[in-house]
Amino acid sequence: MRARRIMITGASGFTGRHAVAYFHAAGAEVTAVMRSAAAASGIFPAGVKQQICDLSDRRAVKSMIEEVQPEEVLHLAGKNSVPESWQDPLLYMETNVMSTLYLLEGLRTRPARRILVAGSRLKFKPGLAGGPPHPYSLSKTLEELVSLAWCTLFKQPVLLAEPCNLIGPGPSTGFCSLLAQHIVHSEAAAGTSETLPPFRLSSRFALRDFLDVRDAVRAYDYILRSGEPGKIYRIDSGTQRGLGAVAGQLLAHAAAPVAMDWGPVDAGDEREAAPSAAAVPAVLSSALVNQEELSASPEDNAARLGWSPLIELSRSLADIVDYYRASREGGAS
Repeated sequence: MRARRIMITGASGFTGRHAVAYFHAAGAEVTAVMRSAAAASGIFPAGVKQQICDLSDRRAVKSMIEEVQPEEVLHLAGKNSVPESWQDPLLYMETNVMSTLYLLEGLRTRPARRILVAGSRLKFKPGLAGGPPHPYSLSKTLEELVSLAWCTLFKQPVLLAEPCNLIGPGPSTGFCSLLAQHIVHSEAAAGTSETLPPFRLSSRFALRDFLDVRDAVRAYDYILRSGEPGKIYRIDSGTQRGLGAVAGQLLAHAAAPVAMDWGPVDAGDEREAAPSAAAVPAVLSSALVNQEELSASPEDNAARLGWSPLIELSRSLADIVDYYRASREGGAS
């Protein structure tokens, strides 16, 4: 049997690295697409093909597709920082919307090629009062709309996935990874004169659904194989957890005292509003902005295709801390 031929964009990113490793291990012929050669240094298994392509360059995307001739595309590339989207909204439209359109257009003459676009729960409902809460939400909403439109207009087999908060080992700016880094830095500072500022938990009461990125990649495989074009598949663990409780589980792995700012004492004390462009520092991680999942529509769940998560939260958290400990010792990229 001939191997699957899959092209993965955003391959050097957090989810992309896991996706490349997963599909390669499954015997697929994988082409990893990145914006720069520097991002690919030593992170992929032997045998993985690599393509350097600026997805915001329409001609470059068309040329790449003609060269690679993928049978399936897993589109993971994009920008995902809410604070950064306030600072450079046009970059988010170019990266998240136009790049997706260039991929879809490049594949339009190849109607059998399935493409799975990774969306976001932070989209908004057009037409409802209030509009988009931030430019990132607008960009992901438009990305979803144009993907579904290309499926309808041109009969392309376009599928969409909406993962919840993905966690696990690897370079990430998510809440769990940021706290794990703080724990590892605190361990390194123990017994020295260095004093670290506390890690501020913006809302210990906010509920989030956390899923291991390795389980999410498995779900992408299920959707690519069995999903129905034009459908949006939600990927989640099915369990909402308080940020304070998750932080407590991470802190249980600490081998030294960790400075924490737990935020408001009572849920009623929280006073958080959508930030204005002037109020958002460029260095602030989107994981620290208290975001509620804005998507409440009844999309299909990946579980309907036979997928289910396998990795427990406790293992995910332990793996994250171990990853950053190894990174600090030079054992991980």
